Amino acid sequence: QVQLVESGGGLVQAGGSLRLSCTASGRTFYNYAMGWFRQAPGKEREFVAAISWGSDSAVYTDSVKGRFTISRENANSVYLQMNSLKPEDTAVYYCAARILNPSTVGNDYPYWGQGTQVTVSS
Repeated sequence: QVQLVESGGGLVQAGGSLRLSCTASGRTFYNYAMGWFRQAPGKEREFVAAISWGSDSAVYTDSVKGRFTISRENANSVYLQMNSLKPEDTAVYYCAARILNPSTVGNDYPYWGQGTQVTVSS
């Protein structure tokens, strides 16, 4: 059974940093892209960042460019380093995986984690 488990969320002041981790199990995610999405209260889920399985390609939503960095240690682990956090970054952050290329569309990802809460206070 495939599982994606996120960790690293928490409460941080504006301007602070957090590092989210996602570990996948149940199969080897060779040739799978992995991504991060987030959903704030009362808002739709939105794309944050995604990375190819070989880490040679990464894509970010405009609002996090220059502040967030996605990386992966191996086929089954992905990270999101979040710096200069803002209150508007407050959301539940989800890890997701899909075969082949990164995508900014949530429905392209068949595998999802349960999410980790990130709260940024002003």
